[in-house]
Amino acid sequence: MDTPDLKQPQFYINRLLSLLAFNRRVLEQAKDPATPLLERLKFLCISSTNLDEFFEIRVAGLKQRIELGVTQVGPDNRTPAEVMDAISSEAHELVEEQYRVLNEVLVPALEGEGIRFIRRGSWTGEQRSWLHRYFREKLLPILSPLGLDPAHPFPRILNKSLNFIVSLQGRDAFGRSGGVAVVQAPRALPRLIQLPSDETGSGAYDFVFLSSIIHAFVDELFPGMTVTGCYQFRVTRNSDLFVDEEEIDDLRRALEGELPQRRYGAGVRLEVADNCPDDMGDYLLEEFHLGREDFYRVNGPVNLNRLLAIPDLVNRPDLKYTGFTPGLPQPIAYQPDLFAVLREQDILLHHPFESFTPVVDFLRQAAKDPHVLAIKQTLYRTGPESAVVDALVQAARAGKEVTVVVELRARFDEEANIALANRLQEAGAHVVYGVVGYKTHAKMILVVRREGGRLRQYVHLGTGNYHPRTARLYTDYGLFTTDPGIGEDVHKVFLQLTSLGRASDLQSLLQSPFTLHDAMREKVQRERDNAEAGQPGRIIIKVNSLVEPKLIRDLYAASMAGVQIDLVVRGMCCLRPGVEGISENIRVRSVVGRFLEHTRIYYFENGGSPELYGSSADWMERNFFRRVEVAFPIRDPRLRIRLLRELDAYLRDNTQAWLLDSDGQYRRAEPAAGEAPFSAQQALLEELAEEM
Repeated sequence: MDTPDLKQPQFYINRLLSLLAFNRRVLEQAKDPATPLLERLKFLCISSTNLDEFFEIRVAGLKQRIELGVTQVGPDNRTPAEVMDAISSEAHELVEEQYRVLNEVLVPALEGEGIRFIRRGSWTGEQRSWLHRYFREKLLPILSPLGLDPAHPFPRILNKSLNFIVSLQGRDAFGRSGGVAVVQAPRALPRLIQLPSDETGSGAYDFVFLSSIIHAFVDELFPGMTVTGCYQFRVTRNSDLFVDEEEIDDLRRALEGELPQRRYGAGVRLEVADNCPDDMGDYLLEEFHLGREDFYRVNGPVNLNRLLAIPDLVNRPDLKYTGFTPGLPQPIAYQPDLFAVLREQDILLHHPFESFTPVVDFLRQAAKDPHVLAIKQTLYRTGPESAVVDALVQAARAGKEVTVVVELRARFDEEANIALANRLQEAGAHVVYGVVGYKTHAKMILVVRREGGRLRQYVHLGTGNYHPRTARLYTDYGLFTTDPGIGEDVHKVFLQLTSLGRASDLQSLLQSPFTLHDAMREKVQRERDNAEAGQPGRIIIKVNSLVEPKLIRDLYAASMAGVQIDLVVRGMCCLRPGVEGISENIRVRSVVGRFLEHTRIYYFENGGSPELYGSSADWMERNFFRRVEVAFPIRDPRLRIRLLRELDAYLRDNTQAWLLDSDGQYRRAEPAAGEAPFSAQQALLEELAEEM
């Protein structure tokens, strides 16, 4: 039989369309009656926020390629223009479904629980009086209507800001005839106003949209004129940053200069109220240099994600997930000295089911310990007020040798990372910004401690960021170890990042951009060779994205040889499973639940001597070739057994898992006949955490 050409486009799913499909799975959580009601509202908002970023980065980049005349196709053989057409169709359907879910599903369900959004036409006299006073006292003094004429050109509109285009009749104080004006809602204003029950007779959780208040009283912004129409709109702009790293001397200063421009990048999407007349919509499209394919009419607020404030404003625990206290592994639950524990055994933490506190405690103990000489750490995302940074500052002030590799180009965290880099430098830490041309995405801490006349290296390696807040929302693994081989390799990687030396040979870690990609290909090939020799072949990969075409082809070839392959891919997956004769032995699932799946785990059967790695890297070109990443082995037999058991839980999930079919569509997993419902995340909560 002829060997098929594994580069044929029918074997590949377009990466951007796959990312949109993930957002559909998020939206499905908003429709799931098994999810608490206020959490369903959150999922709707998350789907909206995800779509914003999709346009700001992905669609913006695609538009730039089209404008430059790029016709290069991806593995699926679609040109940028063809992908843009498909995205426009899918995105319009997705947006329509978002607002259908809001208006037909969530709003009625919330009203049934006494949580109401009061429309202008339903205001009582008391509510209207209070809102009118609110408008005059809180809004009118800071709103600046901008009439449009030759002396008043169309204003600069901030990315994703709430605005109104207003049509007018009559003459103003200077005798100018009416026309069109723009009203911009300052970002400092709340988008939802809770009505006080004592003054308005409203329910405890009655809310009014800011846009409704401005609509109701917009005529007061134009005295002597008649408002004939008022329509909200929002423009999404290209928010990617471009810095020519070969032409700059100071990356931090260059980014500081570029950040303000993000708010006014090229327009990529226009959202308007569904009652906006065609001529007004066309006028806005012309102002933002957009086409009809970029035009989205919405039946509701143009900034859906602002509804995310509701769960915080509504004190209804019965409509939210049950609270929990992250657990602690037994060895460190009763022993405050982490160094003593780690000298005896490795520790694996699975967040958020287990606490992130030991990571912060590790740094705090190192800061105070007189025997600790040096601390080195990478920071990709950590938040503006971070206990991790506090501990590093404390260590630097205590005279420790503190070196921090801060990635300034972590998307949408650039400004926060510049601020924390300045703070660390002021405390006396050595701060470097990684390597020109490569984002530092590896998650590493190295603590060097003098013990009995020699130096011992304590290491933490993670699959996720050193961010205490997201550690409550994202699933990630963190490994503490004193393995000498791993410690020496981490030391070498830090030398690469801070000095100008050549790449060193690593004995334990796999590293991008040097060895990780080749190593993964070799390990997949080894499973294929073993299967062809009659031995069992088995691969389990859990990542956020699987895109890199060479590895996809390698997985296809391994499947054809009989290797059993399970892929747990949260978001983008370009591999097409279940294709006859090609990928019949490959199964792909995506788990979407209470927590954002973020762990990256690689498992290879290796002829009965299994290899298991945690990593910071997804299987994407950028992670293999344009980032500094590490994959670290899990060597402790106890931890390997545990991690495999937890991986198996994801493969058994039949309530929050979505199965990818050969046609590129996802279908929700369901319990088989006689099979009990099983959620991996819920099982891990029950096993590792403590419910409140």
